Amino acid sequence: MALKNEQIVKLIGRQKTGYSLEQPFYLDTNIYEDDLNGIFMKSWLYAGHESEIPNVGDYFLFDFANESVIIIRSKADRIKALVNVCRHRGSRVCIEAAGKASRLVCRYHGWTYGLNGRLQGAANMPESFDKSSVALKMIHMKRFDGMIFVNFAEKPAPFEPIRQELSECLRPYRLESTKVAHRQSYPIAANWKLAVENYSECYHCAPSHPEYSLGHGLTMPEEEYADLLTEVMARANSCGLSSKSVSATYLNSSGLGNDRSYDRYPLIRGHVTGSRDGKPVAPLLGDIKNYDGGATDFQIGPVTFALAYCDHVMLYRFTPLSVNSTDCDITWLVNESAEEGKDYDLKELTWLWDVTTMADQHIIERNAQGINSRFYEPGPYSNMEDFTQRFVEWYLDTLKAEVASQDVAQAIIKHPQGDHLVT
Repeated sequence: MALKNEQIVKLIGRQKTGYSLEQPFYLDTNIYEDDLNGIFMKSWLYAGHESEIPNVGDYFLFDFANESVIIIRSKADRIKALVNVCRHRGSRVCIEAAGKASRLVCRYHGWTYGLNGRLQGAANMPESFDKSSVALKMIHMKRFDGMIFVNFAEKPAPFEPIRQELSECLRPYRLESTKVAHRQSYPIAANWKLAVENYSECYHCAPSHPEYSLGHGLTMPEEEYADLLTEVMARANSCGLSSKSVSATYLNSSGLGNDRSYDRYPLIRGHVTGSRDGKPVAPLLGDIKNYDGGATDFQIGPVTFALAYCDHVMLYRFTPLSVNSTDCDITWLVNESAEEGKDYDLKELTWLWDVTTMADQHIIERNAQGINSRFYEPGPYSNMEDFTQRFVEWYLDTLKAEVASQDVAQAIIKHPQGDHLVT
């Protein structure tokens, strides 16, 4: 299936408000390419955590679709995001997912680059070749509380709104003073939007996630939820958390990729963190002095989500591998001083969100199988799927803008002097 632009515009136009997306949005190859170009190549994407590259020369790869980026510490205080494509004939330079290097050497023809990406050596080149003018391409990179974000756009959306609006909420956790306890990839045989839609609602939590529902308040009736949240926020300041950071959403309808949100919600049945029994699994984070009985969801960009407890944080990243496959990457963060086996048991730390994510993997894949049916048609959203509805509305606006920009570009190509061109 490959729809033309005018067909995509018509498809967007007939989308029913309050209903799930039509089948082509998940299956059409041209829409998938538009998603890559209009969202993933323009958004701030979580690449990794600074603790993964503590020393000069340490690196890891951020891969998705056909792209690969080398995230490397080039100096003690400097991190670079280098495109993993040799400037000779395009081979991948770094092959291993992570490592340490004093220089970056392409194994195809031996072209050698410094940690800053500049070409240092290329054998048997003509005398006219000026290696000082050649370097690995670099994309935009921002560091925020230890988290590393990259953006492929030539002129990306400003990152500052993200920093300004989430700083107060995240400051008590001191994520820059955490470390990666575990990182795991969960491949999902489904379009990336199905994965994000699933993460964006808890309508499915009670029937599908008994382990999660036992301790998290998002499945509660609205009135009980509000009363319990008030109690949690009343304890926030004394526990070192911000009592002002309750809930905010900033979905950017222009599709520029600096979307952000946060939401503080209560834990229930005596749970103070996300674990098998609701009891602490690691030392408290940052400035947090005690457990207030709540947890914070936050979002940075359209496909990076996180859940922050008082003693650990999970970062979720959804990235497309193909039109019908997605990578769900989860990072567990703990206090940088915590020692595995002494201060935390890795199996217990990761248990809840490992079992929950594996269940989600099956849920999303069954959803994809149903959407592939010739009998599938969009159904109405529930009152508990409001964030998913906002995501769909944002997505349609972003897709429409991407298709329009392509049409303008094609018109300019056809009429380079602007003759009869109306934009």
